[in-house]
Amino acid sequence: MIVDVGTRLAIEDLFARYAHTIDDDRLEEWPALFTEDCLYQVISAENWALKRPIGLIHCDNRAMLQDRVTSLREANIYEAQSYRHMLSATLVTHFHREEARVVSNYQVTRIMQDGSTLLFSCGRYLDRIRFTKAGPLFAERVVVYDNRRVDTLLAIPL
Repeated sequence: MIVDVGTRLAIEDLFARYAHTIDDDRLEEWPALFTEDCLYQVISAENWALKRPIGLIHCDNRAMLQDRVTSLREANIYEAQSYRHMLSATLVTHFHREEARVVSNYQVTRIMQDGSTLLFSCGRYLDRIRFTKAGPLFAERVVVYDNRRVDTLLAIPL
């Protein structure tokens, strides 16, 4: 699928803003990268392939994303940690007027408070991006993780 350079750059910018918002611990800004009626799901590659809807996280609107951030900040107890995202080049698989379907790979390194690091998660993003007057936003972001287990509590969004 060939898209114009401006569209591709807008998609790449959205991906970069997404990663830096999480990696820089600006989680309160994270929900604004999604449409009001969005879907954010984190699901194993096995469940995705078998069309099993069970995932680790399932949020079907922006308000649920905001609630998730609020609970991370005020209610959940977890060891201090941060992420660093590494993203692959994006592949636009479908584009029509105001919407694109995009696939990309990711790796997330988790850095613990003591400085220890490990490859926490790797997989792919399956995205539906809506182009709005305010710019591109995620209408859907399905995070399909390849690792068969999650090392510890998945607190921070992938």
